[in-house]
Amino acid sequence: MLPPDRSVYGEYKMIEYIYHDLLFAAGYLPYALVVGIPVAAVLMWMMNRRKGNVKPAALLPVAVFGIYFAVMFVITFLSRESGSRKGVVDLEIFSTWGINARNNAFVVENVLLFIPYGFFACLAFKWKKRLLCCTLLGACTSLGIECLQLVTRRGYFQIDDILTNILGTLMGWGIFRLLFWKRR
Repeated sequence: MLPPDRSVYGEYKMIEYIYHDLLFAAGYLPYALVVGIPVAAVLMWMMNRRKGNVKPAALLPVAVFGIYFAVMFVITFLSRESGSRKGVVDLEIFSTWGINARNNAFVVENVLLFIPYGFFACLAFKWKKRLLCCTLLGACTSLGIECLQLVTRRGYFQIDDILTNILGTLMGWGIFRLLFWKRR
């Protein structure tokens, strides 16, 4: 017989955790919009200044990326109290998967968090459509989040988080490529 977290019940419990965590994160969307709209405005201003008169429709993906970036910031930082976590650094690969349904849910949520990031980055910026550029952007963003979480003690620095965030970025890039594949 399988242990409780390895059974169908464990998988159901993991999905239940993900569902509740997504509902919890959705509660922060108004705050994210308050942060995201100015971020989007600054990004659009920078793009317009650099390229000249850019049509508003061309700036919309940049605005969406800016808002999503703010959503990520709010979810990864502002949804937790400063100092609520110990300054833990976990450099063991795959140390969070398979322990229990709660940790498995965290792993899946890290992937899910970065899928839109990879997609919107490709949509907003031409140079990020290349696999390597998009992957490096996701890796750098994830590393920045992990370092800030460590310093502010709003989360743990875990190599698994970086790897799963990169996986999410790659999945977002892949979805973008599937939807916007240009035939030569």
